[in-house]
Amino acid sequence: MTHEGFAVWLTGLSGAGKSTLAEGLVAHLREQGARVELLDGDIVRTNLSQGLGFSRADRDTNIRRIGFVTELLTRHGVIVIVAAISPYRDAREDVKQKIPNFIEVHVDCSIEVLTARDTKGLYKRALAGDLGNFTGISDPYETPLNPSLVIHSDRESVDEALAKIWRELEARKFVR
Repeated sequence: MTHEGFAVWLTGLSGAGKSTLAEGLVAHLREQGARVELLDGDIVRTNLSQGLGFSRADRDTNIRRIGFVTELLTRHGVIVIVAAISPYRDAREDVKQKIPNFIEVHVDCSIEVLTARDTKGLYKRALAGDLGNFTGISDPYETPLNPSLVIHSDRESVDEALAKIWRELEARKFVR
């Protein structure tokens, strides 16, 4: 598969399904012979952004680092799938401005479903006030104003969501 580099940036709350969708998209693209890399927020934080905390400044630095790597890879013809909470609009907008072929996908899910899905009990702890700086509960999540797509992971299956993303990629002529 010959292709230009592009980025699919999946943003949303913890547990919304960003990583699941990213992994499915990467698998499908690799089946097509594409050069593709996955930048998962948790993995990047462990390796590229180790030592950063969860202040607004540190979260923005983390997103800008992911954006830098994404821009570099896409410029060299690599497809980059990013799965990162990316809570603040201005950091997402900065990244979006630097990457010409950029698709922002908001993976939306209700707090009730996220709490039910949460095997670690983080949402329950955050809702009880026992866990600070938790995005969407005790720390803000700024919903994208004009995302390329919205996936409602509490109402759409993984297969439906992946098909929706693929249609968007086809519409933009990023894939065939």
